[in-house]
Amino acid sequence: MKRTLAAFIGAGLLASGAQAQRPDIRPTYHFAPQRNWMNDPNGLVYYDGEYHLFFQYNPYGDRWGHMSWGHAVSRDLVHWQQLPVAIPETDVMAFSGSAVVDWDNTSGFGQGGKPPMVAIYTGQNVKTGNQSQFVAYSNDHGRHWTVHGKVLDIGSTAFRDPKVFWHAATRRWVMVAVMADENRAVIYTSPNLKDWRFASSFGPAGRRGKNWECPDLFELPVEGGAPGEKRWVLSINLGDNAVAGGSGGQYFVGDFDGTTFKTVPGWGDQPRWLDYGADFYATVSWNDLPKSDPRRIWIGWANNWRYANDIPTYPSRGLMTVPRAVTLHKTADGYRLAQAPVKEIEALRGAPQVRHGLTLGETPVPLPVSGGSDELAVDLDTGSARQIALTLTDGEGYQTVIGVNPAVDEVFIDRTRSGPHFFDGFEDRHIAPVDLGSGKVRLHVLVDQSIIELFINNGSRTITDRFFRGGGALRWSASALGGTATMDVTAWPLGPERNTAMLMP
Repeated sequence: MKRTLAAFIGAGLLASGAQAQRPDIRPTYHFAPQRNWMNDPNGLVYYDGEYHLFFQYNPYGDRWGHMSWGHAVSRDLVHWQQLPVAIPETDVMAFSGSAVVDWDNTSGFGQGGKPPMVAIYTGQNVKTGNQSQFVAYSNDHGRHWTVHGKVLDIGSTAFRDPKVFWHAATRRWVMVAVMADENRAVIYTSPNLKDWRFASSFGPAGRRGKNWECPDLFELPVEGGAPGEKRWVLSINLGDNAVAGGSGGQYFVGDFDGTTFKTVPGWGDQPRWLDYGADFYATVSWNDLPKSDPRRIWIGWANNWRYANDIPTYPSRGLMTVPRAVTLHKTADGYRLAQAPVKEIEALRGAPQVRHGLTLGETPVPLPVSGGSDELAVDLDTGSARQIALTLTDGEGYQTVIGVNPAVDEVFIDRTRSGPHFFDGFEDRHIAPVDLGSGKVRLHVLVDQSIIELFINNGSRTITDRFFRGGGALRWSASALGGTATMDVTAWPLGPERNTAMLMP
């Protein structure tokens, strides 16, 4: 059928003022939809061998609007298949939320003795702006959904993003949502996913902003703590005023009794950041991982609300980070999270290239990896250098730099010269504080065409940044200023399978 230009624009098949994204810079192992706009990950749940990734999606264009739940599935957290829209916009937009497997059929939605998959999400009335919590359910592994309807309405236009989980100790469902513009998390409980009762409130605390969004609440064992010690982690995302400017995430560590979350003694009001880059937002973890897998795994939207509608990609606008395993550690500074890429990423590795004892000076040393989808493990001795740089250069000379500054205890990503200008303020340098007194630092780098995920010292700090190069192949080099440094590096190309986000029937 012949289609007009307006029809193509309406379907999101032309980028609104965006620089065309060439096929060679589509991400290889990060999830992006086939086309159109994507933001927050939603409804992360594992069931019957499949990891489900739902997400905020605009089926009609490549900017925010017409919010629906897109859907993708994977059996290994690496290869994703995009499925048809799960929960479409109707008279309400389907905003962010979560999904669970109702193993005991408390909701009564199950059929044939099998548990239903239940989604709990915010519905925003397109006329009034009211935000209330809705429930939908599926009895065919998330392929088709029935909207049960509204289950919780407090008459607010800023009540959203429910994360729901089963609390075994009290044998009931727990919801943590936000009163967004009040910078508060609110907790509700339910016996059946339909009838909800207010339990408690948390905040304001830590960093405040124009809103809090996308909370998560989960328990983790404490590595380095007392034998058998466990603590609860409450993560909160901020729409602005985060550590790198614009949106980002913070976390709190404490105890939860099924009703109330309280931070550990001495936690204070200083924010602890999920990530020090600009592009790690709306972070949420998977529910119902199998008992054989004790990990807590989460994923974030690799974007920032300051420029999300303007990033120069086509035919899709939006990208997820790799799934990350999250751990909690007792350190000299108190309780701290650490993150690592899920081990499943290793299945994509090509042949390793290893270099030991590379001496770095002002003349850049080429690193043994090429292409746009790579992994590097770097052990660096800062020596007498004032600064060490790992530089990613494209075919037009644009450069994105991972830097280490020993004298001021910082590791950074500098994208001030990473590609053609497209948005005022995108060009920036994002810094993570790192104790470099020992003169040694370990860097684990994932790069995938337009994103760098940097894990520092076994993930005790992370920096996640998008970059949009000018053109041509990417190549790595390393150098040192003001002295010399040495490094060991192992590098792998990642692929060759490309993440095509196939739209499956």
